Amino acid sequence: MNDWQALRDHHRIVADRPILTLFDDTRAERFSARADGLLFDYSKTNICDTGMELLLALVDGADLATKREAMFRGAQLNETEHRSVLHTALRNMGTPLEVGGTDVTVALRETHARMRAFADDVRSGAFAGQGGQITDVVNIGIGGSDLGPAMACIALSPYADGPRCHFVSNVDGAHVADVLAGLDPTTTLVIVASKTFTTIETMTNAETAKAWMSGSVSDPAKQFAAVSTAEDKTAAFGIDASRVFGFEDWVGGRYSMWGPIGLSIMLAVGPDDFDAFLAGGAAMDAHFRSADWRDNLPVLLALTGIWHNQVCDYATRAVLPYEQRLARLPAYLQQLEMESNGKRVSMDGRDLAIHSGPVVWGEPGTNGQHAFYQLIHQGTRVIPCEFMVAREGHEPELAHQHLLLVANCLAQSEALMRGRSLAEATEIMRKKGFEGAELERQARHRVFPGNRPSTTLCYPKLTPFVLGQIIALYEHRVFVEGVILGINSYDQWGVELGKELALALQPILEGASADGKDGSTRQLVDFLR
Repeated sequence: MNDWQALRDHHRIVADRPILTLFDDTRAERFSARADGLLFDYSKTNICDTGMELLLALVDGADLATKREAMFRGAQLNETEHRSVLHTALRNMGTPLEVGGTDVTVALRETHARMRAFADDVRSGAFAGQGGQITDVVNIGIGGSDLGPAMACIALSPYADGPRCHFVSNVDGAHVADVLAGLDPTTTLVIVASKTFTTIETMTNAETAKAWMSGSVSDPAKQFAAVSTAEDKTAAFGIDASRVFGFEDWVGGRYSMWGPIGLSIMLAVGPDDFDAFLAGGAAMDAHFRSADWRDNLPVLLALTGIWHNQVCDYATRAVLPYEQRLARLPAYLQQLEMESNGKRVSMDGRDLAIHSGPVVWGEPGTNGQHAFYQLIHQGTRVIPCEFMVAREGHEPELAHQHLLLVANCLAQSEALMRGRSLAEATEIMRKKGFEGAELERQARHRVFPGNRPSTTLCYPKLTPFVLGQIIALYEHRVFVEGVILGINSYDQWGVELGKELALALQPILEGASADGKDGSTRQLVDFLR
């Protein structure tokens, strides 16, 4: 707690310091880091040399180095569920790793080989639907079984040369109905992604898809695959074991698209580009394990997050990719970060003495500029922004548009830092002909407080390798923040209570007594029933 107090004391001293005054000839270089083509710039924050020393003390005080290696070795860091945390093994299958006396990479390589063979068969037409070659794939899942692959398939669309991939997650029947409406059941492959094959939303949508397909084909289960470990349940559903791909309990849902949950990605872009995605994640793993803390991208990203949330008390974090194909990345990171670090007790079960993770949200630029940037620039609350932008787009014939995109990204981070003073606004409005009290009134509306922090992550081009780097970067950021906060980033008990109450409410909505429910719930049931 002394480390936290020292940080708070330091923050009180520098809270009103203009970020711009920190810049000298070396600040940008000193407050940035590079790794395998990525550049992370955090110089537009109020972190100075003293602040960084205090933040690094948190890292050492939490014994991050030891816990990092324990994670990669397969120690049971998920203490409440007594599980290892080994999603990293999914992208490092070539390095033997023993857990409980068994080399887990053997099974991982076998499953990966089966995935590659199946993807090749589907993409080539060797595995076909009952009406011809597979043209469309529908992935039915929710949470980690949906957000990751859905985000990645959009991100990697320039590399998609396989069947079209669609995603169904919401138990709202409108979702599955709208997705299936435009598809041919005889050439559609359905992937049901549920580790236990009991997730109520997923299995409800799977039964709906099966009924839809049964109207056009004699054996709908022949056009189903499953990502699940419940082989008895997948067999009962009618899915042949050759099309069932399992994964271990040490792979959490929101960390799982590197393995069988990523089957839809592999079908869309092909096994080789999927492997390039894994290689990008593995490269970030290697960087995280070897780089000095001051040059370590996950550590620096985490420390800026800690500084803004736990020290400066900024409650939200905006993720702003200037890349249309990363449109679903903020939603993916919402789950990754908020489900991981949205906790209220530490590892020993005691209430946290500090805030846990922030609210994570965002949209791609430049769309967000015409939506919520008004609040970011002139609202009363400070919202740290995390910009992302590529040096190069995928459309060389539209290079002038990419240049405009990059200019907007850089301009926004500069504007947040610089702001516009009342004197500057007054001069602008004076030139427009305003005078006296009206001049002052008009000028005040055009003042930008500035001194609002941001970071920028630059990458060469959004390739499968680079996407792997970015996702692994944020995964490790979550880990570092969790270690510093002393919480378990790998369980998610917060999702359980609502599920239990929903199961109890379903029969009430069907007509059972609502006795025992509160007045509000009874009123809502009466109206909706």
